[in-house]
Amino acid sequence: MAAETMEPIGLIGVGLVGSALAEHLLARGYPVVGYDRDAGRQRWLRDQGGRTADCPAAVADSCRRIVLSLLTSAVVLEVVEGPRGLLSAATRPQTIIDTTTTDPEQTECLAARLRQHGVALVEATISGSSRQIRERQALFLTAGDPAAVTAAADLLAAMAERTLYVGPSGSAARAKLATNLVLGLNRLALAEGLVFAECLGLDLTAFLDILRASPATSAAVDSKGAKMIAADFAPESRVRQHRKDLTLIMDYASRCGQSLPLAQVHLDVLDRLIEDGAGEQDTAAVICELRRRARHPAKPASAERERNA
Repeated sequence: MAAETMEPIGLIGVGLVGSALAEHLLARGYPVVGYDRDAGRQRWLRDQGGRTADCPAAVADSCRRIVLSLLTSAVVLEVVEGPRGLLSAATRPQTIIDTTTTDPEQTECLAARLRQHGVALVEATISGSSRQIRERQALFLTAGDPAAVTAAADLLAAMAERTLYVGPSGSAARAKLATNLVLGLNRLALAEGLVFAECLGLDLTAFLDILRASPATSAAVDSKGAKMIAADFAPESRVRQHRKDLTLIMDYASRCGQSLPLAQVHLDVLDRLIEDGAGEQDTAAVICELRRRARHPAKPASAERERNA
């Protein structure tokens, strides 16, 4: 289908993930009408050949299908239901495809409210960094009404090679939280292993090759290992954003009565990085905090009790 006859697709949020999604849509001939509260991101989209609008409602006036790539559930609700939001448009969208990592219960409730307005919400949470999205290596976890997900298949295929349907509304958000828990701990374990190898005097580049060839390998080795070694913390996934996700994970674990001791350590590491001003850096920066702890190890609790006795 020629580009001029393809329907325009709305995109709200043109950050790390949204920009990667925009590139895929534009490359496959979809006209993109976007909105981001950051004027610089708006300019970027225009430079890529997209059009911009001055609010979410104006995007909805031009597009029947809209992709969201936002930071939190609160921002999603504001964009959809707030003043000048999508539902305030003269013409409401037919389908909203939300790639945001959201609160599952809030997503379920929003999907129900949107159904009352005749709007389908398709969850399409993304397991993978912005670089992996650009390289079409990310996995999209989809959820919602099966017919709506099927109707969005062309857009999902434009943005990702792999999609996996996981169930009704809220299911993708739940699956994303669980996968993010494992992903984050894999990344932290990699960083600790690199610091340990460094302490043993091993060459870290050679050690990465050993990891890749061993049962200890993981996707984190391929996506973050070289960045950790090179101290390349240009963001593909930000410390502050993963800290937001981890807070949501801890909240849901608490509701389930589950203790997450390893996740608590990870949260402490992220908090220290944010305190040190590294919140906007790539999550590979966790190695910096682990190096600091290796240089200044905390005293065991037993030793502290003896000192205070």
